[in-house]
Amino acid sequence: MKQHPVALKVMVIDDSKTIRRTAQMLLENVGCEVITATDGFDALAKIADNHPRIIFVDIMMPRLDGYQTCALIKNNSAFKATPVIMLSSRDGLFDKARGRIVGSDQFLTKPFSQEELVGAIRAHVPGFAAAH
Repeated sequence: MKQHPVALKVMVIDDSKTIRRTAQMLLENVGCEVITATDGFDALAKIADNHPRIIFVDIMMPRLDGYQTCALIKNNSAFKATPVIMLSSRDGLFDKARGRIVGSDQFLTKPFSQEELVGAIRAHVPGFAAAH
């Protein structure tokens, strides 16, 4: 019996339903299993339950923004090695620098393409091969 590779678990944290849906569709197209969260608080519980291999997080969110969420993930010994990719509609140097300070691994500007999402996964998750 041939074993199918286990789908790569990817988390997308964004308060915009449109962004979550778009990212989910693009990532599912390449064979990922996508877990979505509406904000940092929602995400932290889901990260503990699902152990995603890579996390995409929006910067501008209510309650707990992307910087705070990233810092909390990176400060947790169980998840500090999990790559965190910041998403922002602003392509500012300050945003990128601040992202690096809290430990983010990469910065993508919205709107993002499937190539950019897959490229980020390839760069940070060893052995990932997209289905397409």
